[in-house]
Amino acid sequence: MLLRAPAGPVRDAWLALLQALAPAGMPLPRLPASASEDRLLGGLDLSATLAAGRPVAQAGLLHQADGGIVIAAMAERMPAVNAAHLCAALDTAAVRLERDGLAQHLSARVAVVALDESQGEDRPPSAALADRLGLWVDLTELSVRDVVTADATMAHEVAQARSRLPEVTVPDDIVQALCAASLALGVDSPRAAWAAVRCARAAAALRGATVADADDAALAARLVLAPRATRQPVVEAPQEDTAPPQEPPSPPPEQDPPAPPDPPDSPDTPDKPPPSEEEEPPAEPDLDPQNAQALEDRLIESAVAAIPAGLLARLASGERVRGRSADAGRAGAAAASAVHGRPVGSRRGVPRGGARLHLIDTLRAAAPWQRLRRAHAPVGAPPILVRPDDFHLRRHEQKRTTTTIFALDASGSSALYRLAEAKGAIELLLAECYVRRDQVAVLAFRGTAAEVVLPPTRSLVRAKRGLAGLPGGGGTPLAAALDAAAAMAARVRRTGGTPVVVLLTDGRANVGRDGLGGRARAQDEALAAARALRAQGGSVIVIDTSVRPEPAARALALAAGARYLALPQADAAALSRAVQGAHGRG
Repeated sequence: MLLRAPAGPVRDAWLALLQALAPAGMPLPRLPASASEDRLLGGLDLSATLAAGRPVAQAGLLHQADGGIVIAAMAERMPAVNAAHLCAALDTAAVRLERDGLAQHLSARVAVVALDESQGEDRPPSAALADRLGLWVDLTELSVRDVVTADATMAHEVAQARSRLPEVTVPDDIVQALCAASLALGVDSPRAAWAAVRCARAAAALRGATVADADDAALAARLVLAPRATRQPVVEAPQEDTAPPQEPPSPPPEQDPPAPPDPPDSPDTPDKPPPSEEEEPPAEPDLDPQNAQALEDRLIESAVAAIPAGLLARLASGERVRGRSADAGRAGAAAASAVHGRPVGSRRGVPRGGARLHLIDTLRAAAPWQRLRRAHAPVGAPPILVRPDDFHLRRHEQKRTTTTIFALDASGSSALYRLAEAKGAIELLLAECYVRRDQVAVLAFRGTAAEVVLPPTRSLVRAKRGLAGLPGGGGTPLAAALDAAAAMAARVRRTGGTPVVVLLTDGRANVGRDGLGGRARAQDEALAAARALRAQGGSVIVIDTSVRPEPAARALALAAGARYLALPQADAAALSRAVQGAHGRG
């Protein structure tokens, strides 16, 4: 299960309910977000290994939780490597440990409840892990009084359903309808349909039945398919035939009626062979097409009813739901560091350049070889023999600040339509920078050159002061603007930041790098500058600010390797949402 709920009494009450309804003796360990691979998978027991002189294994949390439920706290902050290990355990029900001189295959038949505490713009959990979690439940809108408490009757019903579950079957029409509803909702993964089938089985077992019905399938569609929906399905209403019935044509009056068929015993009629016993009548289809379509429509309607109203409106308008970003997230991209940042394990190497030795991992690498080394060690050698090949260095990870560089077209063609909306969007984005720890910079280009209106900053007051006095009018020196944005992005990278260039223009350049006019030459120079910006790497977004989508802006985005957004009807808020969504694309 993927459980979306902030830390508080509601989530605590739900977890207490889960523990009360779990079988007696079932382990329910909690996996912290910062757990190491050794804690998760197991590894070398350092003290026992040094005492015994041979490798001694220590079981990890996944093997200790065999047959139980792992509560993964703060799943949105779980490292990608831990999420991958959980996915492997869910797929294979085992842990393969091959490290530190150990080779073991341990059982890990576990279920996972991932606690998602992400709020608003925060990053969701790993997509691969979420795909393997059947139920997606959101408790954010509930209060403590909405959570029921377990009693003896409920525990008895759950225990009976658990024993009845192996006997429950799901008819083929239910399976086909759940698969069709999954496709209609835009759920690409086949795991979702399989999880919905298993949810329908559990619902049937809970109500005391041995065969799942349409009500069980509707519940499964609400719990499994609705939270995964990526588009608004279209349910076609059956069309009624309103045309009047046609009468069969009558034969012409001058035509003689057809002759009656010959009697069976007529000598002119050959005898027909009797039907063979091996021949069987053609099999009738198992499913009635009308009933199957009605069942599919019901499941889709049940899932749509469970989708939040705001999400359904965004799906209907075609807006993409934000996902996890690999480059720019809530606190910027992650960068490896030898000294600063959060510790994230170790690596082999020689301590130099300020790198620090990871003592525990160094001893762990040396422990399996102690018996062999002592056999060849001279008299008076230390009790623990460590060689340079055993050295492990600490690894650190620090977050880099994301700097959004706005290159704003303030020329005459853009000032007439988009300059006010662009200013408002920049102010909206800057207001979120305090929470996101991002920075915003503004470049304006008009006349014959581009100028820095706002250097990288988080100051809302400074941004408003710089944007308020920004004039509009003049030519469009697009090549100069792209050169200035590339130079600023390079400076951001040198300081350890992650630049994101957002170009707001109609793409119609008419001033070259030298400040002279000439539309054809200026357009060629702009495309060359866009290709140079693409060669630097990083995220680039081109927002077409013309009244209608402009081919020149699309060509510019193609040359820069950028994401193209055409927003002919956008206001400041819509422009801000589009840029934030583009950040999610990385």
